Amino acid sequence: MPPETAKPIPDAGAPAPATARITDLEIKDAQIIFGSVWQGLEAEFGRENLRFPKEILLLGGAPGAGKGTNTRFIGKARGLTCDPIVISALLDSPEARRLKEAGSMVGDREVIHLLFRSLLQPQYRDGVILDGFPRTKVQVECLKLLVDKMQALRREYYRTPLGIHFRQPTVHVMVLFVDESTSVARQLRRGAEVQAQNEEVRRTGIGQLLEERATDFDKTLAERRYRVFKEQTWDALQELKEIFHYHFINAQGLISEVEENILRELEYQSTLELDPRTVDRLRGIPVAGEIVVHARQELVRRLDSYELEHAELFNRVAGFIERKMMPIVLRHAISGTALVNTEDTMLDDSRALAMLIDIFSERGYHATVDVNRVEILEHVDLATGLVRNRIKKVYRIQIRFTGSEIRRG
Repeated sequence: MPPETAKPIPDAGAPAPATARITDLEIKDAQIIFGSVWQGLEAEFGRENLRFPKEILLLGGAPGAGKGTNTRFIGKARGLTCDPIVISALLDSPEARRLKEAGSMVGDREVIHLLFRSLLQPQYRDGVILDGFPRTKVQVECLKLLVDKMQALRREYYRTPLGIHFRQPTVHVMVLFVDESTSVARQLRRGAEVQAQNEEVRRTGIGQLLEERATDFDKTLAERRYRVFKEQTWDALQELKEIFHYHFINAQGLISEVEENILRELEYQSTLELDPRTVDRLRGIPVAGEIVVHARQELVRRLDSYELEHAELFNRVAGFIERKMMPIVLRHAISGTALVNTEDTMLDDSRALAMLIDIFSERGYHATVDVNRVEILEHVDLATGLVRNRIKKVYRIQIRFTGSEIRRG
């Protein structure tokens, strides 16, 4: 292994440095590997059956950064229900095991061959997380070539009955970063935990043995594994920054803190597609996820304040709902939607309207109010011909909730 390069790797949260460009030789190697693998896939499955995931989320990071720990959380945040494809689990050949235990990586051709075949499995059609890919610049180039092929297939089958199977691909890159000391400490701690677990399994015969990796027990190997990440994988991941949605996650802290960082990145992913001036223009409008986090607590606080500060009006509104509105709502229990029109002047008070909406929300309904203003003829002066009208307010209140189904037979 060559000595560690002088090129700095940022502290967690710091901007990424410029990286060395992919070489012509690496591009040529990628083209040869990709061409060979793609040709094999077409021959085995048929071109019309090369149906890859709509969304590919690439999860990368330093050893001990928490990829395995955070995979399920990331999948839930993106609405992905299938298990991730863990590259290290795909590479279980004797040669691959030997290389992994030494802290090195297996060849690009084997990785691409196994991965592309896995991506064709039906459970990944809507989307999938790739844990640990890509790790080299050749793999990065193969990924670019794959996305190009996916887009070409979409154009080819767009106006055919097969078009639904070839959707516009979306690629996200999520990099979990920790510094070297944190990485090494976490690797060794994982090794100690696995060793303790396995000793208990051997003693009691209960449970399953976990994989014991040499890099998790030897500090030198753990440091070497981190250097491999710095010298090869980090540069490879930076190549993707120029092409795909890129999320850099500070993974130094507690799991809850890392999850917050992940959510923050994913919630603002749309800003990656926008001009910085557009982002600034929209910055004052909160993301939907932000306003609903504490919505229930705020609702409780408002309802309690109504009772404490405006008890008389609150009582009138609650009584109005119970006596006048609920009989109508109950008659619409099957449809789940009720419309109530009222001219009750109590609702002229904006606080009463707020109370009405909040009461329904607390009870599990969705209430919306629309105010219609109608001019009503009140007086005509026969001598002068002057007409005086009054404004009548009609409050149209829509109540929505989960209805019931009545089945016959």
